[in-house]
Amino acid sequence: MTGAVASSSRVGVVVPIRSFIGAKARLAELLDEDARASALQKMADRVIEAAAPMPVIVVSSAPEVREWARAHGICVLDDPGSLDEAAAAGTQALAADGMIRAVIAHADLPRARSLAPLATDLEHPVVALVPCHRDDGTNVLSIPTNLPFRFAYGPGSFRRHLDEAARLGVEVRIVRAPDLTIDVDTPDDLQYLDSSCPA
Repeated sequence: MTGAVASSSRVGVVVPIRSFIGAKARLAELLDEDARASALQKMADRVIEAAAPMPVIVVSSAPEVREWARAHGICVLDDPGSLDEAAAAGTQALAADGMIRAVIAHADLPRARSLAPLATDLEHPVVALVPCHRDDGTNVLSIPTNLPFRFAYGPGSFRRHLDEAARLGVEVRIVRAPDLTIDVDTPDDLQYLDSSCPA
């Protein structure tokens, strides 16, 4: 048993998903609503597979997302209203289940293979981050569940999350895993949708 697998029983993954339907509006010039929903669901499938064998919590109030999550046997929490609040709610739920670390992963990672590199710090006061390929957003963030971390998603979140770690006085570990740095937000990003995640 490897260290990453051995630690996975103490680490959980939070995947906030606002919706599949109507998502990724910035891609509308190239993909219609059905194609965008299909692409996002396929990307979310990849992220869920990449989380294994860690337990996953999906945070969403969208009926189609909740149905998808339940079909995967995944626990679902109601969306409290914002991405920051969803990450916090998922982290709190993991802490209540006895998890010592939460890995918050976006659902739009078309090349995700493994979230294990974010599960290795366990209860140590380390914030691990995967920046997006633009070094702007935060694709994956890993924190101890008892850390009073203030999430700050949106444009420029990578820098804000680094600043938050500095405020808390904890170590930062930046993980530039090629399969996790790619996300899909703009038409230019559609080049990253590979054959296993077609639009």
